[in-house]
Amino acid sequence: MTQQKATNIIWHQGAISREDRERLNGHRGFTVWFTGLSASGKSTVAVALEEALYERGARTFILDGDNVRHGLNKNLGFSPEDRKENIRRLGEVAKLFNEAGVVTLTAFISPYREDRQSARDLAADGSFIEVFVDCPVDVCEQRDPKGAYKKAREGIIKEFTGISAPYEEPERPEIHLRTDQLSVDQSVQTILDYLVAKNYIPAQKS
Repeated sequence: MTQQKATNIIWHQGAISREDRERLNGHRGFTVWFTGLSASGKSTVAVALEEALYERGARTFILDGDNVRHGLNKNLGFSPEDRKENIRRLGEVAKLFNEAGVVTLTAFISPYREDRQSARDLAADGSFIEVFVDCPVDVCEQRDPKGAYKKAREGIIKEFTGISAPYEEPERPEIHLRTDQLSVDQSVQTILDYLVAKNYIPAQKS
């Protein structure tokens, strides 16, 4: 638990509730938390899912692991301590988006179960959906769009998840995608089917 340093602060409650915003949006605010190895397909599936949700009229936003390190988390590296703080901050941001009634799609390696559980604990009950983007490391290495695995094997990149740093697989994710076996479209449809079945989003009208 991160220590509270600021004192003499109080929580100010606005006049518009989360339920009000969700009613206006026509859907619940929730987080779809993609986790998996680098090059497993997290960002690819998240982008395609956002397109599909947008076409359904949903209000969405993607928090991508690389993107947030350009700004919010630019002062963090990849040590276990920095990874933990990275996920803590992003869990807080996702919570704020959910409070705004927005569907938040997060695409981070987030290698540690404890940190993912902390992000889940921040979310309101039932508003955190963990998606395990499962792909064998050898397939990820073959894809390697950023050349990161090659650099990790050569020792240029230190503490690289799956090579020189651990990845703790989810034990009970809401959704498990084998992206070495499923296409992007199939992966997106699997998530959409889940969201409709669990009443996160309305079914499309025929």
